[in-house]
Parts: sequence; C-alpha cells; structure tokens
Amino acid sequence: MVDNPETIQECIEKARQRLYQIANSHTELMHPEVIRQSMILDELINEYNKAIRLNGKTPRDKSPGMR
Repeated sequence: MVDNPETIQECIEKARQRLYQIANSHTELMHPEVIRQSMILDELINEYNKAIRLNGKTPRDKSPGMR
C-alpha cells in the first residue's frame, strides 16, 4: 500500500491506460480481464481517496499557485 497521493495518481493513470487497452482488445466489456483490471483501478482510486482523507490535501493543494 502506498500512502503518497502523487504516487497513487501515477498508478491510477497506468491502470486506467491498461484498462483502456484491455477493453479495446475484447469485444465484451464483461470479459473477465476487463473486470479484473477495472477492479484494480477501483482499488487504487479508493486508496487515493483514503490517502487524501488522511493527509487532508490533494497533490494540487501543495502547488504555490493554488489556495
């Protein structure tokens, strides 16, 4: 488990791209591989939301121009 929201965001993006690739390679969205990757993405999103709650900030909140 990764607690850094920025790292989790990177993992989410990779998982999202992988889901897109898998979905495009199968004719059915209910294909087991598509569902499996979708569940992985869901878990990462849940982990990200938990990290945000614990840290109290999104990665964007840390940038100087955002308040």
